[in-house]
This record gives sequence, structure tokens and C-alpha cells, in this order.
Amino acid sequence: MCEVSKKLFIRTYGCQMNAYDSARMAETLTPFGYAPASAPEEADLVVVNTCHVREHASEKVFSELGRLRKLKEERAARDGGRMLIAVAGCTAQAEGAEIWTRAPFVDIVLGPQTYHRLPELVRAATKTTRARALDCEFPAESKFDLLPAPGCDGPSAFLSVQEGCDKFCSFCVVPYTRGAEYSRPARAILAEARHLVGQGVLEITLLGQNVNAWHGEAPNGGAWRLGRLIRELAGMEGLARIRYTTSHPLDMDDELIAAHGEEAKLMPFLHLPVQSGSDRVLAAMNRRHDAAAYLRLVERLRAARPDLALSSDFIVGFPGEEESDFAATLGLVRAVGFANAYSFKYSPRPGTPAAARDDQVADEAKAERLAWLQELVARQAESFNARFVGRELDVLLDRPGRRPGQLVGRSPYMQSVHVTAPASMRDAIARVRVTAARANSMSGEIGEAQACA
Repeated sequence: MCEVSKKLFIRTYGCQMNAYDSARMAETLTPFGYAPASAPEEADLVVVNTCHVREHASEKVFSELGRLRKLKEERAARDGGRMLIAVAGCTAQAEGAEIWTRAPFVDIVLGPQTYHRLPELVRAATKTTRARALDCEFPAESKFDLLPAPGCDGPSAFLSVQEGCDKFCSFCVVPYTRGAEYSRPARAILAEARHLVGQGVLEITLLGQNVNAWHGEAPNGGAWRLGRLIRELAGMEGLARIRYTTSHPLDMDDELIAAHGEEAKLMPFLHLPVQSGSDRVLAAMNRRHDAAAYLRLVERLRAARPDLALSSDFIVGFPGEEESDFAATLGLVRAVGFANAYSFKYSPRPGTPAAARDDQVADEAKAERLAWLQELVARQAESFNARFVGRELDVLLDRPGRRPGQLVGRSPYMQSVHVTAPASMRDAIARVRVTAARANSMSGEIGEAQACA
């Protein structure tokens, strides 16, 4: 182990997979003397881990890089030191050449499949002041085989089991930035889970772009699907909670549905993106399911687990979307009753089929539709949370609140719950009686700490 002498700051944009990737990048650099910095001003190396999915994602990256350039110049002027700047993630994968054209002061560009090579790229970039390192390839070997064992700093942890996407939705860049679907072997996943539990992790969230498409090699040959993996994890002593995200309706098979009803450790909250309630728009999105199929799937899931809560993703203003299509989306939302949802105005992503369409929806219409949808979802979320007032829930208290003596945790349904509790109860599961509910959080009173067997 090298003596700690350098500081690392990572700015993360986008999804939970990016958060997982950022943590693993930090872990790869620890043996080379890098310790966390609390701000980019303190860092010898700044990594911007980017997203390429949301609206104006690229411009947000270049705006951040402009701020970092000033810090880099100030460091050089102050003491002659050098701040390295790396751009990682999906924007790096999609626009590597453009990054160096618009931001030539960037030292390293690496895609999401190659962050295990970050120490090597840092060494290459530090050889001379003019050296720059680029790696946006899709390597033959899995990056997961080359990474150190993951660390954790709390009772919850992400565990990446699947990466990439073969669905090719017409609005999405993920197949181009993350590559084809890859499923990690079950043996490697179980070993990582045991390592995390040994460090005190109580809750594991399985991650993947299409996580329920996971079909990894089984320990004794053959292949498992996600439901089988969850059953194996549920038998792991010390692990109290299991979640997974993000799922696709097409990959919700019988075994996984049954696991929701039979495995108590699998939390009763499922993020199941639908994107639209209009069959015409769903076909244009290349989602390969219609609204009726989604509703039938929801019915099957709730038959298996009656208390299951659902969240979803919605895109409004997709090219060609008419008022009748948007009305169908509102109808689906009313039919399902979501505990939460993430909704966005459609924004063209370069290189995707939808971006080339000539029937783009006006921004004013997008904004109006988004406001209507978000108001409906907020009412549903508030109604869902209100059901728990006066009831008791098991809450994993994992962080301090804003007020003195306050802790915040997550219920089985992913609600944020605020309680007054001693600091000694942090990182434990407590029985909480809910006393108040709002659209985005709840408040409660501590009952008894729960044993985390």
C-alpha cells in the first residue's frame, strides 16, 4: 500500500450505476496513494463521471469542465502544481473526440467499460505535461474481473450484476455507450455480496441497465435468471434486504414474479419503467410491449405481492406524441397508482433514431404535459404515503438528518423517514411508527431496534 499523498475528487452525474462506478474508480486508486478530497479545489485528480441520457447532459459536462479549467490554472499559477482532469462515463464514451476538441485541457477520457484501467491512464497522463490518455474501447475481458474487492461506508451497497442493453429503444443511447448486455457470473456476484455483508452491509441493491435481463453462469454450470439469484442471496446470513433496479417489462419472468411473493428479504418496491401509456408512442419508442401488457404484468405482480409499490419512468413529448397519446399516459398512471415516478421532457440524443424524426413536439407542449403528469404523480405519492400514518414500518437508518438528534432512513417502500433517535441507532433497522406523511417523505417515532440477523 502506498503512503497517502494525493487527493481525489469525483463528481458523479446520472444513474445509480454511475454512483457504483465512481466508488469502484476510487477503490482502484487507493493503492496508488489517492485519498478522498472534500472539494475539487483540494484535489490532485478530478474525475467527472458523466451521464449521456438526460436533457442537456453534454452541456452540463462542458460547463463543469469550464469551472475545473479555472481551478487547474489557479493551481499551476499558485505553486506550479498540476491538477489532472479525467472525464469518464457515457458522455466520454459517446463524445471522446469532441471532449478534447472543446476542452483540450482534459488529461484523461475513459468510457464506462474501462475504468479499471484508470490507474494506468493516470500514470500515462502524468509522464509529461502534454500527455493525454484515452480509452473508450469495449474490452474483451470483463472489467469486473480486474477490480479490487469493493468497500462500503454504510449499511447499504450497490452491487452491479448486469451491464449494457440489447433493447435499442429509439430514444436511448445506452446500447451505444454501455455496449451489449453482459451478465456477471453468479459465483462472482455471490462472493461480492458475502464480502459486503462481512463489512456490515444490511441492504444490497442489484444494479443493471436491464437488471432483470441478467442470466449469469451458475456456480455449478448452466445459467440462472435473476429470480434464482435473489433466492440464493436471500439465504445469506446477515443480509436483511434485497432490491434491484432498473428493470424492463419484457424481462419480468415467472420465477422473478414468484420471488416477489415468496422472499421476504426482497423489498416490496419495484421500479418498472413504462415510458408512455400510448400504444402508438410505445411502438415508435421500440419498447416491444403495449399498455395492456404492462397493466397485465402489474396485475400479476400484485397478485404475487399485494403490498407491492411501483415506480416508473415517463417521457413526455416524444416525437409525434399527440394530446390523445398523452391522455393515454395519464390514464395508465391512474390505473396503476404509482408510489413514485420519474418524468422527463423528451430531449433528442445524437445518433438515436428518434432524434432524426421531423415531428418533434414543441417545447411549450412538453412543459405543459410534464406539469400535468408530475402533478398527478405527486398526488398519488402523497396518497400512498398517507396510508402509513399510524402504522409501523422497519426503517434502515443510514444517515443524519438536518436537525440535531435526527436520523433519516428508508422504509421497505423507499420512502425517506425522519425520526428523532440517538446516533447509536445509525446503520441499524428500527421499528418506526409513522406520525406524518408528505409527498416525498414521512416522519415517525422509534419503537424498538430490530435485530439484523
